[in-house]
Amino acid sequence: MGNSKSGAVSKEILDDLKLNTKFTETEIVQWYENFKKQCPTGRISKDEFQNIYKKFFPDSDANTYAQHVFRSFDTNDDGTLDFKEYIIALHMTSTGKTTSKLEWAFSLFDVDKNGYITKSEVTEICSSIFKLIPKDEVPDLPDDENTPEKRADKLWKAFNKEENERVAEGEFIQGLLDNDDALRLIQYEPSK
Repeated sequence: MGNSKSGAVSKEILDDLKLNTKFTETEIVQWYENFKKQCPTGRISKDEFQNIYKKFFPDSDANTYAQHVFRSFDTNDDGTLDFKEYIIALHMTSTGKTTSKLEWAFSLFDVDKNGYITKSEVTEICSSIFKLIPKDEVPDLPDDENTPEKRADKLWKAFNKEENERVAEGEFIQGLLDNDDALRLIQYEPSK
């Protein structure tokens, strides 16, 4: 991780993050200093991550979605995010290219990490995304999107699959690129 003597981000991680994100060296160093203040151990737990996530969605229940986001970025399955995983998460969810974001979205929906998405996984993630929508905004949703189940059904139909079939990553990405409604259904952006 960082150089333990100086507390600075290592050159290896810095170079890797500069290459794989849109963040500048200055931004990465600033993020690292902040990260070390907030997480002196150099790791962020699922609970800490959920607390950070809640701040972005103060009028919603972000816990379930935050757990799925955390899982998708905990690439070594150790139950924590190190600085590099944390910065990649920030990049992918904020400034990443569309294809990269869709690759990440696939990993989010692939709850069991088997390389495929099932209808039940789509329903599970759509339910967690739905919880991000403030209750006062739900009545304004279209009739075919005003429950998590309806949203999951609409998204699943975009892949032209039967209920018991599964979707591979390439099909998932192409299905979303070909369907703006489906693309919109995999995310929630606050209107405020």
